[in-house]
Amino acid sequence: MQYSDILMDHFKNPRNQGEIKNADGIGEVGNPVCGDMMKIYLKVGKNNYGQEIVEDIKFQTLGCGAAIASSSMLTEMAKGLTLDEAKKITRQQIADKLGGLPKEKIHCSVLAGEGLKKAIADYRGEIFKESAEAKDVENAHC
Repeated sequence: MQYSDILMDHFKNPRNQGEIKNADGIGEVGNPVCGDMMKIYLKVGKNNYGQEIVEDIKFQTLGCGAAIASSSMLTEMAKGLTLDEAKKITRQQIADKLGGLPKEKIHCSVLAGEGLKKAIADYRGEIFKESAEAKDVENAHC
């Protein structure tokens, strides 16, 4: 399995790894088949227009290199976006920014996106609804 240099850099030098104490929202997701577990921590602020933005975001991931890199890239992509913009980050955008993911590892980018959406739902007091693509990869073999 060949990983891009960008993916390897995010795996070896993850950005925004850790925990936010008193986070505004927390999203915890996992794939029971392969054991990847992700926790996304969110701190919400406001921009100059009064919109809620991702002021800070951190992650804790137990899993393979692609899972760690996907979490790291997601945090880089989401920081500074409005919550609605951040919710629209797709698995394909994460994979593309990482220089691609092998088919058997695409579920890692799905999990990262779902973790962020779950953290936003937690912040907003909404019920989290798993996406159809997350359900499709729940049974993915790693």
